[in-house]
Amino acid sequence: MFVLCCAYWNLIVCTSQITCQALDPCSPPDLSSLLLRSPSLSLSGFSTMTEPSKVIHVRNVGHEISENDLLQLFQPFGVITKLVMLRAKNQALIQMQDTPAAVSALQFYGNVQPAIRGRNVYVQFSSHQELTTMYQNAQGRGDEPNRILLVTIHHMLYPITVEVLHQVFFPHGFVEKIVTFQKSAGFQALIQYQSRQSAVAARTALQGRNIYDGCCQLDIQFSNLDELQVNYNNERSRDFTNPNLPSEQKGRSPQPGYGDAGGVYGLQVGFPQMANAAAIAAAFGGGLPPGISGTNDRCTVLVSNLNPDKIDEDKLFNLFSIYGNIVRIKLLRNKPDHALVQMGDGFQSELAVHFLKGAILFGKRLEVNFSKHPNITQGADTHEYMNSNLNRFNRNAAKNYRYCCSPTKMIHLSSLPQEVTEEEIVNHLEEIGTIVNTKLFEMNGKKQALVLFETEEQATEALVCKHATSLGGSIIRISFSQLQGI
Repeated sequence: MFVLCCAYWNLIVCTSQITCQALDPCSPPDLSSLLLRSPSLSLSGFSTMTEPSKVIHVRNVGHEISENDLLQLFQPFGVITKLVMLRAKNQALIQMQDTPAAVSALQFYGNVQPAIRGRNVYVQFSSHQELTTMYQNAQGRGDEPNRILLVTIHHMLYPITVEVLHQVFFPHGFVEKIVTFQKSAGFQALIQYQSRQSAVAARTALQGRNIYDGCCQLDIQFSNLDELQVNYNNERSRDFTNPNLPSEQKGRSPQPGYGDAGGVYGLQVGFPQMANAAAIAAAFGGGLPPGISGTNDRCTVLVSNLNPDKIDEDKLFNLFSIYGNIVRIKLLRNKPDHALVQMGDGFQSELAVHFLKGAILFGKRLEVNFSKHPNITQGADTHEYMNSNLNRFNRNAAKNYRYCCSPTKMIHLSSLPQEVTEEEIVNHLEEIGTIVNTKLFEMNGKKQALVLFETEEQATEALVCKHATSLGGSIIRISFSQLQGI
């Protein structure tokens, strides 16, 4: 569903409703031409104006709005000399070549309401008469071209690795180094080119584009750093000029000073003890998630502190099948709050133990440990799932490994009927708990949805109770989403 396209031009997909064709600032088109090519600019109303300035202050600039979107909004009125995105405040500052150009823009938008990608933006004169270098670099970056780019990924529905970023950026020049990390703004990366010209070309070509169809949007700024320091070559950082760097040691910070990578895991070379080594390597970029050794060979898991009044084998299957294929499950008669779950291999059972230990289900905090039994003996009191078509890892194993995580408040629904509505989804799930927000979207022509619950426990119960149920004639699939919000 989200495999990178082989051809570069198919790799990057522009989803802006505003045309991606560059506008010539030396010969700006007339306004009717712009609006004809930019159907997302809707018009009505305007915000208050203050004393004229060549600097325009734009508010309500959502993260889905790119610099190119703003440029298309104001280029018909004159040359834009500077643009500063204030992402933390959802604002932007645009400096026109002179005050009359700014006055023309605000006079026009005094009668019509500018909107980008369906979001109203509000414009007024800034209290600044000029954008200074200090103001531009207030967030540690500005518009001064540099060979190092700071890239923020918005709508990150799928994991982004060094390999993915390199495939996206290398067509524009030799990439020397890449460092990725997690900050309050989201997933970010620093990409160092060999030349400043390559960085400028990459930013011009890729700003506002999507890595995958409909998600993983690139927000690219110039960094004010002079040189990246890369200590390890792995899936989080890479020095392409020095392939002999060691892999990262577990527990060490990936790149001090660049931010918290949200968990560190070192490069592993092959997993000979695992039958699905290729899928694991593809999923994790040759590495493993933090806390996972990859050496476990015990396939059976003991689950205790279950709620015996609400749990059954199928619900346990729905929960544990997120982390691997299920062979069989047995509820213990002499211990009604205990169960044995046999998984496809030791790596999958290690994922389940790691991510589910301490999870809350039906008011009980689960204890999940490796069992002393190597497998579950087949019998009348066992439920067989080896041949179940609901096992997730028989197809697209690498994709499903990437989805592995601890329970979250948000679930992802797929295999939905094409005509489904958000109301129908809410009606299907609301008996589980309080739904905070929902989002229905289309990916590769197929309907999918995100549903945010009030608590992780409610989301977990929704998954165990509603996965593989029928909605509008379709058997829906549910997994946890690692997104922080909708």
